[in-house]
Amino acid sequence: MKFIVHDDPVGRSASNYIARVDLASFGLDGQVEQLWLQAVADGTYEVACIPFFTYGLALGDTVLLTDHSYVSELVKTSGHRALRMMFVPDLPAGDLQQAADRIRAEIRQAGLLSEWSGERFVAIDIPPNTEPSNLFAVMESAVNAGDAFWEWASATPFITHT
Repeated sequence: MKFIVHDDPVGRSASNYIARVDLASFGLDGQVEQLWLQAVADGTYEVACIPFFTYGLALGDTVLLTDHSYVSELVKTSGHRALRMMFVPDLPAGDLQQAADRIRAEIRQAGLLSEWSGERFVAIDIPPNTEPSNLFAVMESAVNAGDAFWEWASATPFITHT
């Protein structure tokens, strides 16, 4: 089993809870993403990180867990969206650094939250009523150059492996 972890979740706090999502439902057999959650008084949990590989979930969404600490159901969406970008594996180190620096600068300029998994993969939180057109333009440039791929986590609804 391969675990996808969040080293620096945007919603880290002293009272976070970690649960898992089996990524087999999204075509990633043998992989599990560990999501950081914040407990809500009614027994539900809010997502406190930006999902790297889980589809259909975003920062602030409310979920239910199984008895074995797996996310079982999306209860309520927060209105946030997760935008993800991956740089291609054969991108030379210097080009990767420049492209990643441009993305980081645009994320900062737009005032958005993001999480990186290594140097090649970033998940960005897009809050409701936010349209970061400059970030989209920089990402589009990297994609058009063949240096990266991007996707919305909401492109596929959240489902669990049964």
